[in-house]
Amino acid sequence: MKHTSLAARYRPQSFAEVVGQDMIKEVLSRASAEDRVASGYLFCGTRGVGKTTTAVNLAAALHEAGKRVLLVDFDPQGNATSGFGVDKSNASPNVYDVLIGESECAKAIVSTPFGDVLPSNKALAGAGIELVGMDRREHLLSDALDTVEQNYDYILIDCPPSLELLTLNGIVAARSVLIPVQCEYYALEGLSDLMSTLRLVRRRLNPDIEVEGVLLTMYNGRTNLSMQVAEEVKRFFKGKVYATVIPRNTRLAEAP
Repeated sequence: MKHTSLAARYRPQSFAEVVGQDMIKEVLSRASAEDRVASGYLFCGTRGVGKTTTAVNLAAALHEAGKRVLLVDFDPQGNATSGFGVDKSNASPNVYDVLIGESECAKAIVSTPFGDVLPSNKALAGAGIELVGMDRREHLLSDALDTVEQNYDYILIDCPPSLELLTLNGIVAARSVLIPVQCEYYALEGLSDLMSTLRLVRRRLNPDIEVEGVLLTMYNGRTNLSMQVAEEVKRFFKGKVYATVIPRNTRLAEAP
């Protein structure tokens, strides 16, 4: 699907509109009606850039808009699980059990008022080592999601920050990648590594994967660094960077 920026066309006038559920619901409803939102999103990037916050809020907004949504928590920290109101310490079966074949994907999914979630917890931390000797180790998540894909309009995958076997599974399972980028220097280094991985995956494992868009987060327009990073990202991802940016705001940190 050819990428076009939703934000460029439906740009809100204030930050209050960005975080307001009514605005998000209206934008996503129009976008999905025009077939402008992909059905499989992967959230990649280094730690602390807003992957989980973006995934949780987008999933909840799509659910509010009347769409069937599954959020896959693929990070051992399990923050997306707790963000959906699920106790990650008692989440069993979970995505780890699905990967190692001890549970069917449908049985591990938890329904919440914000949409469905495939939960995670610290048990997933050692999965990268355990999966090495398994058949189709890069396709385990994709195979699992294939069994429930018909039940959902959108499947969002919240990935861990490190480029390991878990992240590779997420990239193989997804149709497009949404990359939150913190407006700081070190985020650019992590972005370079991620793009190298995406190119390898596209050549060998998932030729259909594409960058859906890049979301600038924690932006502070009063600093030269934020503006320089934003310009660098826009130069590298021509036509892929959303016009709307997420400014640095303590309210977001207080309400994960």
